[in-house]
Amino acid sequence: MTVKAADSGRLADGNSPGLSGITVDKSVEFTYEELATATNDFSIANKIGQGGFGAVYYAELRGEKAAIKKMDMEATREFLAELKVLTNVHHLNLVRLIGYCVEGSLFLVYEYVENGHIGQHLRGAGRDPLPWSKRVQIALDSARGLEYIHEHTVPVYIHRDIKTANILIDKNFHAKVADFGLTKLTEVGSSSLQTRLVGTFGYMPPEYAQYGDVSPKVDVYAFGVVLYELISAKEAIVKPNGSVTESKGLVALFEEVLNQPEPDEDLRQLIDPRLGDDYPLDSVRKMAQLAKACTHENPLIRPSMRSIVVALMTLSSSTEDWDVGSFYGNQGMINLMSGR
Repeated sequence: MTVKAADSGRLADGNSPGLSGITVDKSVEFTYEELATATNDFSIANKIGQGGFGAVYYAELRGEKAAIKKMDMEATREFLAELKVLTNVHHLNLVRLIGYCVEGSLFLVYEYVENGHIGQHLRGAGRDPLPWSKRVQIALDSARGLEYIHEHTVPVYIHRDIKTANILIDKNFHAKVADFGLTKLTEVGSSSLQTRLVGTFGYMPPEYAQYGDVSPKVDVYAFGVVLYELISAKEAIVKPNGSVTESKGLVALFEEVLNQPEPDEDLRQLIDPRLGDDYPLDSVRKMAQLAKACTHENPLIRPSMRSIVVALMTLSSSTEDWDVGSFYGNQGMINLMSGR
């Protein structure tokens, strides 16, 4: 489908191959009136979420479903320049930023992804359990989205808040990474020079939580936590036996098991019980080993998102052997991935 850009009067050329959602030749600027009409004046009934950056509303806009994020900040000139860059980032596994509105408040208009986020599918009541093959597919999709922003956009982006709530599922159970670029936007848009520590407890690697060191490996660590969640359906921070005072990170929980000489029996205890016995243990073990590499304390030893995509592509193909040596160049990583 196409949409008319507010300031051009011309229609976009149409969809990019394989991309769904609104495709525009330039950023779309919406009027406040248009957004208010599309959301029934931002009614509670239309509110579908509340994130760190503001409330999210469901809208029907120009004949299409959209999600409108009302941002708790004002737009500066630098912010708008950054926004225009973001509207040109297109990837099947990234939630598409369609346009914006700067009347009164700041609003961002995204494609609507209809099937909720991973956490809802793993832990939500009334939903069918995700089969193992879909979990692998969701991991691969989100890895591809992250690889794209780490390596193929200009400028490259670091997400800094990867978590199950920021990985959305479409009607075909493909995954899309949401909210990429927002961290950078808020920094560009704020008068403070100090970098705000953005992120969610349980997903932040030690170098970031302690020293604020930012690199793509911050996202790799958080992605490793998401892999553990896909295996176990547990939250990133676990309360053992329903304890109120005691908390344990999912990373530590898995490491205790994976560091054993024969981890399989205890690993089975960590696998989402809703899967029953309907999973290949070998595949689960390999995903857990990959998650362990992603959450290594030393960011230099964590694999790149590109290596992770290759690993997950191999995992999703039952015909290929899991040749650890082909993914990672250094011996330490090879040892790590083979459990030595």
